[in-house]
Amino acid sequence: MAINKDKNSYTVIFAAIMVVVVGSILAFLASGLKERISENERLEKQQNILYAMGVHENVDQGSVNFIPTDRVAEEFEKYISEQLVVEGNTAKPYDEAYLIDLQKEETLAKKGATRKLPLFVGNKDGKKFYIIPMRGKGLWDAIWGFVALDESMTVQGVYFDHKGETPGLGANIKQRYFMDDFVGESILKGDAYVGVKVAKGNNDPVNKIKDDNEVDAMAGATITGDGISAMIKKSLRMYKPYLETIKSKS
Repeated sequence: MAINKDKNSYTVIFAAIMVVVVGSILAFLASGLKERISENERLEKQQNILYAMGVHENVDQGSVNFIPTDRVAEEFEKYISEQLVVEGNTAKPYDEAYLIDLQKEETLAKKGATRKLPLFVGNKDGKKFYIIPMRGKGLWDAIWGFVALDESMTVQGVYFDHKGETPGLGANIKQRYFMDDFVGESILKGDAYVGVKVAKGNNDPVNKIKDDNEVDAMAGATITGDGISAMIKKSLRMYKPYLETIKSKS
C-alpha cells in the first residue's frame, strides 16, 4: 500500500519521528560527553582565576593567552594557596570552591537559603592576592568574571567574559585593552566600597588616573559597561564584611 506523502498526517508523523530520533542522538551525545564537558569547565575556571591574578602567557599588548590546559591544574595548585567560602566576616576552607555555581547560589539566596561565596587566595612573586568571582547582567545575557585584589583593596587584575554580548561592542569586555585598564584602580573611596565604574566621558581615555574609581567606557556598549559596574559593586557588597578583615591587617 502506497503512503500518501501529501497528507498532513504524514507530515506530522514524520516530524514526530525526527524529533524523537534527533532528541535521542543529542541525549546520547550529551551523556557520553558529560565528563569531558565538566573537565573543560573546570580547567576554564582555573585558567580564568589565574589570569585575573596575572598568571598567563600574554606575549604582547593585545593578546589574551591563558595557561594551557595541560598545565593549568599544576599552575593552579602552585599559585592558589587557599580556596574558601565566605560567611560574613569569616571564611572556611572549601575544596574545589571554583566549581561553585554562582547562578544557582543566587537562585537559592532568593529563596532564603544561605549563599556560598567562594574566595581564592593566591600568592605570586611574594605578594598575596584575593580573587573574587562575579556574575551579572549585560545587554543581552549573563556576564561574569573575576577580580583580584591586594590587601589595600587595589585591583591587581581582572578577567571578564559573557554569554551573548554584541561582537565588536559589548563583547569587548574580554579584550585585553579593556581588562588592563582596571589594574591599579582602588575599589575604595575613603572607607566606602564603591567598586570601579565603567564611565563615559571620564576624561581619562588612557586611564592614567588611578584614584577616581573609574575606567573609560567602551564605544557603543553603554549598557554592557553599566552591567560590569553593577556586577563589581554588587559582588563587593556581598564580600565587604570579610574584605574589611583583610584591609584591617594591611
